Amino acid sequence: MKQSERLNKIPPYLFAEIDRKISEARAKGIDIISLGIGDPDTPTIPTVVTEMHVAIDDAKNHDYPPYNGTEQFRKASVNWMKKRFGVDLDVNTEMLANIGSKEAIAHVFFAFVDEGDYTLIPDPGYPVYKNATIFAGGTPYSMPLLAENNFLPDFEKIPEDIAKKSKLMFLNYPNNPTGASCDLEFFKKAVDFCKKYDILLCHDQAYCEMTYDGYIAPSVLEIEGAKDIAIEFFSHSKSYNMTGWRVGFVAGNASAIKALGTIKNNIDSGVFKAIQQAASKAYEAPQEQIDNLNKMYKERKDIMEAGLRELGWDIKPSKATFYLWLRVPNGYTSEEFATIMLEKAGIVVPPGNGYGAYGEGYFRIALTKDVETLKKALARMKEAGIRK
Repeated sequence: MKQSERLNKIPPYLFAEIDRKISEARAKGIDIISLGIGDPDTPTIPTVVTEMHVAIDDAKNHDYPPYNGTEQFRKASVNWMKKRFGVDLDVNTEMLANIGSKEAIAHVFFAFVDEGDYTLIPDPGYPVYKNATIFAGGTPYSMPLLAENNFLPDFEKIPEDIAKKSKLMFLNYPNNPTGASCDLEFFKKAVDFCKKYDILLCHDQAYCEMTYDGYIAPSVLEIEGAKDIAIEFFSHSKSYNMTGWRVGFVAGNASAIKALGTIKNNIDSGVFKAIQQAASKAYEAPQEQIDNLNKMYKERKDIMEAGLRELGWDIKPSKATFYLWLRVPNGYTSEEFATIMLEKAGIVVPPGNGYGAYGEGYFRIALTKDVETLKKALARMKEAGIRK
């Protein structure tokens, strides 16, 4: 049985490979510390869990949901966008419920990309941006995220002929994997560029509530006129510790929302209504619950950064996400160093080149383990002689 040619163009999915390596190592009896996947290690915030108990017992939530999301969830999401960013949205035309943001991100390429079209994607970046382009028959064009530019793409270096052939651009700030952040001035440049070339601007806003040291992440939709060409993807996964619940939304340009909705209507049947009810409650969570999560990650980040500095790493603290993006020691490729971390210290980290060619020379640490486990990882690195 022959599989489609498009599958031959797709590399093994990075996090599936990480799971495979963990299983193989554990089968050999290795005590693994996985700092690989950005999956929160603490429970979903209590207000959401309590609401889910109520929602799941309500028989009216047991049938098919509306394709675009329940009215309750869409209204709650619109109200949250207004409260959080000051952005006004139409609940019926500018808001769409998703099965987490990953599926919506993948589906938007099918709504806009034809054979021969280009997409502008960050490199390094979330692998779905590149792979979904290929699935849709398009050609991904990498926008390098370089340390010397604070891991922001330089729009002026995108060739004009590529820009004219591009259908959409993806941005992601706060950023995975680099932890970089941006301001409204940067978003203004992005909006202006996409308007000039009639490109759909897609902003992946998965980490906007995971910020530190007074930084508040903006929304691209705050830019005047952004809704003419932009949509924004929000996920409940990281903000409310709801990775397994699979719920989020996309908001912004009405035509793009309608196009994405058409793809989804023909592929999925929406989010379980009980989950949407619980997710609506998440927006009402006491700010203390969100603040406590960020304090926890900040403590972990500070401890890990201090320990890595002792091992020779020069670290510029980030203002957001629960990731550290670090250079590998001289003389090693990303994959070679990830292998050394696994074999010598029993620590799993993703190699930077798994996020794109410009990720070569880096590795990522996810701060999804408790303080004692992180200290244990640092001790293992020191004992194994792993230094920058």
